Amino acid sequence: MPEVVLPRLGTVAAWRTEARRLARAGIPAEAVVWRIGAGEPDLFASEPARASAPPREIRLPREAVEVIETALCHADPERFARSYALLLRLADGSVRWGDRSDPALRRLLAQEKTVRREIHKMHAFVRFRELPATGTRRTFAAWFEPDHPVEEAAAPFFTRRFGDMDWAIVTPEVTSRFVNGTLEHVLTEDRTPPPPDGTEDLWRTYYANIFNPARLMVKAMQSEMPKRYWKNLPEAGLIPDLIRGAAGRAAAMQAAAPTEPPARTAAMARRREAAAEGSARRAGAGEPAALPQAKAEAEACRRCGLWAHATQVVFGEGPPRARMMMVGEQPGDREDLAGRPFVGPAGQLLDEEATAAGLDRSTLYVTNAVKHFKFSPRGKRRIHQKPDAGEVTACRWWLDLERDLVRPRLIVAMGATALASLTGTGAGILRRRGTVERLEDGTPVFVTVHPSYILRLPDAAAQTEERRRFRADLAAAHALLGTLD
Repeated sequence: MPEVVLPRLGTVAAWRTEARRLARAGIPAEAVVWRIGAGEPDLFASEPARASAPPREIRLPREAVEVIETALCHADPERFARSYALLLRLADGSVRWGDRSDPALRRLLAQEKTVRREIHKMHAFVRFRELPATGTRRTFAAWFEPDHPVEEAAAPFFTRRFGDMDWAIVTPEVTSRFVNGTLEHVLTEDRTPPPPDGTEDLWRTYYANIFNPARLMVKAMQSEMPKRYWKNLPEAGLIPDLIRGAAGRAAAMQAAAPTEPPARTAAMARRREAAAEGSARRAGAGEPAALPQAKAEAEACRRCGLWAHATQVVFGEGPPRARMMMVGEQPGDREDLAGRPFVGPAGQLLDEEATAAGLDRSTLYVTNAVKHFKFSPRGKRRIHQKPDAGEVTACRWWLDLERDLVRPRLIVAMGATALASLTGTGAGILRRRGTVERLEDGTPVFVTVHPSYILRLPDAAAQTEERRRFRADLAAAHALLGTLD
């Protein structure tokens, strides 16, 4: 039975070379004994066995090679024999890569996962200590005790992370050194951990201050930072006391928490106060008493920053006592230039479908939730941008004024922005489509989509279907209007 002795350093590369040689020679897996180092020879080892299988050229997917070589960094003494046997089976097609029903492959995948976790823990829990510099570069050293021989696989991470300094990571078996930009691995001779340095007290102070007792979950913490690593972590000495005092510190934090209402509650209160103040101002002298006056005053609106880039304000348009008010999102490029709402492509679609639904545009009051055009320039074009919540809230003052002056019997909200301005939220617009909601003053709001939504659909058949549904929505709104006093 042939014996293959692998070196402790460069083990994976040596196994790869030997596995290819044995496979080419037709040596079966059960005829090989694998071991590391120059210890006592195996009692059953003998002269090299003769080939009992045809020579094989190993060709595997890249993923398979990477997983097998990672699993070889496990501490299982049978890993070399198991991997070689699996290699031969993959080569002759008796097992497919990724087939977890195969016990050997399933175990190899589990060991690969364990090794990757061990490498991750080494990256996370190595703590460098500064040593006296011997040249122009600062020098550091760290002691780490892995459960698996992952030193060579984990070291490249540190060369990328700490390439501007010289360092050494010492483990009980292997020492990885990075000096003047060159990485090397040697067998460990001195197993003495490096002495503490002055930065460890600073690190402990930092750790104690970022420790959040209100979010303490001991089991989760020990899962991410297993206790076997604690003896080499300077902050680990603080953990027992921090855990013991967590309940008291969390209670103190809760007692000292501010008692102000949540932001949503405070915002709703401010909104109610502003609405009440606006109604009071509009009821008094000096507030617009009619739509023409309101439109004139809107020209000087500075409630948000949209006025600075828009051509002009685009106020609502229609009879001063219209029974139906239709509210969209904001003026588009054509509307911004013309100063009138819904005169662009979306307005043309609205006119066509409203007429088909039995509505007369001249009897409708048409407006937008936001009165200025929001856009981003792109060459010579101005690309529509959706107004944000602050801009919608700022412009609601004008929409409320239009409602007070027109007093419509029914409002049609077209799109999420219009719905948000009227009801406070535009979420679930497609789910709410076709339904009737009521405002605080009892005014019914019929929900539908914005005409521009239909125009943005890329598929012609989808556009046709959505136009049909939009027409049906407008017809339903028309029928509803006929039932109102």
